[in-house]
Amino acid sequence: MLKLSFAFLLLCSFSLTYSQQTEITKWKGDKRAAISLTFDDGSPNQFSVALPMLNKLKIPATFFVITGEIGGSEFHGKFIGRPVEDIIKGTADTPTNKDNFFERASAIGFLGYKGALSYHTNAGILYEDGKIEQAYKLIDTAYMKVRNKEFQPAGNSKDQPHLTWEAVKKYASQGHEFASHTITHPRLAVLDEVNMIYELEKSKEEIKNKLGEQYTFSAEGPYGTEDERVMSYAYKIYPALRNRMPEPWLGELNRSSKIQPGTVNKEYVQWQRGAVTKTSLPLMKSWIDSVEAHNNNWLVLVFHGVDGKGWEALPGSLLQEYFNYIKQHENSSWIATFGDVARYMRERMNAKVDGKMDGDKISVELTHTLDQTMYNQPLTLRTSVPSSWKKVTIKQGDKVQEAIVKDGAVLYDLLPNGGTAMIEKR
Repeated sequence: MLKLSFAFLLLCSFSLTYSQQTEITKWKGDKRAAISLTFDDGSPNQFSVALPMLNKLKIPATFFVITGEIGGSEFHGKFIGRPVEDIIKGTADTPTNKDNFFERASAIGFLGYKGALSYHTNAGILYEDGKIEQAYKLIDTAYMKVRNKEFQPAGNSKDQPHLTWEAVKKYASQGHEFASHTITHPRLAVLDEVNMIYELEKSKEEIKNKLGEQYTFSAEGPYGTEDERVMSYAYKIYPALRNRMPEPWLGELNRSSKIQPGTVNKEYVQWQRGAVTKTSLPLMKSWIDSVEAHNNNWLVLVFHGVDGKGWEALPGSLLQEYFNYIKQHENSSWIATFGDVARYMRERMNAKVDGKMDGDKISVELTHTLDQTMYNQPLTLRTSVPSSWKKVTIKQGDKVQEAIVKDGAVLYDLLPNGGTAMIEKR
């Protein structure tokens, strides 16, 4: 009886020790870093030039699109609020101040005049730079011109959309992520509450209706805004914002940051780099090398125009060489969409994994506490196995994987909350 009890205790001790030998790797495939290619605004050559290059190399990308500009969209830009005639009349007697600024800045671009929208944009720049009084005065100037009839009517002519939802569906089926960049690309920081929510929520609704719920995960507020008021609304609507994701375990370095990612002491570091027309190819390549020098870096590349079309357009030939360079690094860097990397990190940081040895089998249970309809990214696990095992079979539900043991452990992907996985020697 004593021997049986002792053997039982040894088995329990082994199982306990063994459960500590299954871990979730920091990046999928146990790569050194993660890289996400993102494109803003949806300019034409992103799809006619850059996307075919990406497809040929099997590189997925994230496209933050202005949904109101896509052919077949239901929701378009508009001002929601009081009659604009009343707003214009009020500007004659009351200077712009903290109580009326957001309403006036929201309406100015929808009065039907050429050039009026630029006052909204430039007021937003001043406001986010902390030049509040200058922003007020600029809006006063715009409405003075409206009252004095100094603007020309905008007219009704509209350019034919270069992108349709039918095309977006096709591109999405090729493995690319399409995400919100709002309806009209406004300066969200100077919109009042109702118009800001319209831009954020209706863009999301458009994407959900056209592509499905899984594409409503990511968003980017225009101009890379980090305005606290904007973020407080946007966080409630989109799970992942390229602008900011305030997680205690995530360090974020935006495009203008001079801090090197290797100096940030966090579990993960998102390092954004924006390639503009003057950016050299050697510098762009160095970003890849820099993140691979550490094991916690996520490089988020931001592109806009391509081959002369769009803001800060890059030559297609340069992009081709750069994409080739990124592809050459896929053995050390996980190249994935913005949404997939964000999902992986959050799932890993909210996951629990248990492994136990039972005879000649190892059972592994992987769970997380997040919304399973939105967080469904497989995680990579590393499990130590007995020294005599050289090859294994991993089965979870109907999915069967085969793997080779390396350095006494096996590397494999599991779906969280997908049921117990069994690892067997083969």
